[in-house]
Amino acid sequence: MIRIAKIFSLLFTLLLLGACNTTQTRSGDAPVLSRIAHKGELVLGTSANMEPMNYRREDGKVVGLDIDIARFMAEAMGVKLTIKTLPFDQLLPALQRGDVDVVLSNMTITTKRNMKAAFVGPYMTSGKCIITRNESLAKAEQAADLNTPATRMVVMKGSTSEQFVKALLPKATITLVDDPKAGVELVREDQVGGMLTDLPICLATLRDNPDAGFVSLVSLLSYEPIGIALPPNDPLLVNWTENFLARMDATGILDEIGVHWFGPYAAAIKPLGAEAAGTKNGKGKKSKTKK
Repeated sequence: MIRIAKIFSLLFTLLLLGACNTTQTRSGDAPVLSRIAHKGELVLGTSANMEPMNYRREDGKVVGLDIDIARFMAEAMGVKLTIKTLPFDQLLPALQRGDVDVVLSNMTITTKRNMKAAFVGPYMTSGKCIITRNESLAKAEQAADLNTPATRMVVMKGSTSEQFVKALLPKATITLVDDPKAGVELVREDQVGGMLTDLPICLATLRDNPDAGFVSLVSLLSYEPIGIALPPNDPLLVNWTENFLARMDATGILDEIGVHWFGPYAAAIKPLGAEAAGTKNGKGKKSKTKK
């Protein structure tokens, strides 16, 4: 908590001095940015089920790396932040309808999604990671070794992990879940061989389950640029967010947020396009990395 307070202090010193004045915009030039300024509210859309990127604590509060970035955005705009949680596959439709102003939810920038929304970033580059307790699965040398009906894999519905596994492992037996934690439990109970997910969720799973016997298999063949989704009809909001994110990176605030949420695994999360590094499992052994 002390570290986050210091980050906010640093933000006011280094970020707000360069923030734009949203009250000077005209609705015709910047419809969404003007709406935010007029209401005094930035509405964030997030799934709140991808720890440590975004998740709901036991006390009901939604927190995470994504939430911190959104909170900094609202502070720089001089408005309050309102968080609206939705299933992951409903976030972009909500953005298109104007139900939310921005989406931060560990969302990979893809060409398909970019047809529906503008994206700024990446603020982090991730890759695909398999969490498993099955040593033979962890030792697989190539996708062909896993492309059999005997390979039972769980992925989150509507995610790029679902697209990835269906494209590369069409013969595998796939289970879909709405929440990554449900997938982790299926792996823990040996109901599936492994869970394919994004690196941040993989790291959080290893961090939070050091005695579960999980082994990670990290693939850098998958390029997963994580970005901020914005409405496509407001170029000034997109420009504002580009400058905001660049300032967050240049002042080191993104790095500080990463350290806060990932701790000893922060070095594996490289903001703004740097490649994700291999990580260690909960027992301190080097994870297998595909190159």
